[in-house]
Amino acid sequence: MYKGREGQWAFLFHRISGMAILLYLMLHVVSIGSMIFGERAYMRIHETYDLWPFRVGLIGVVAAVVYHSFNGLRIILMDFTGWGVRLQRQLWYVVLAITVLAVAYTAWVNIPRILGGY
Repeated sequence: MYKGREGQWAFLFHRISGMAILLYLMLHVVSIGSMIFGERAYMRIHETYDLWPFRVGLIGVVAAVVYHSFNGLRIILMDFTGWGVRLQRQLWYVVLAITVLAVAYTAWVNIPRILGGY
């Protein structure tokens, strides 16, 4: 039992971020596959992606990809090094910090676009 500690949250967020990435990948495949219906259908879908909910979703995708990738590296360190297990809690906080920084930058770049600035 993790008893609500960092290991449990790391596991849960890793699963959720993996599912979010999978959903994004499926949406991406459908989007690219729409080209078989012609350029007009393809462009209509991509114009829809320019709406604000999809721009907010982009921030979520960045969060999922960054967290999932760096947490995966943390898991590799835990599996293949002795010090990775001892420092797993601190490494998880590093993963969270990197994720927050990446999300903050992505939000900073995309907020003007979400609000219609450009």
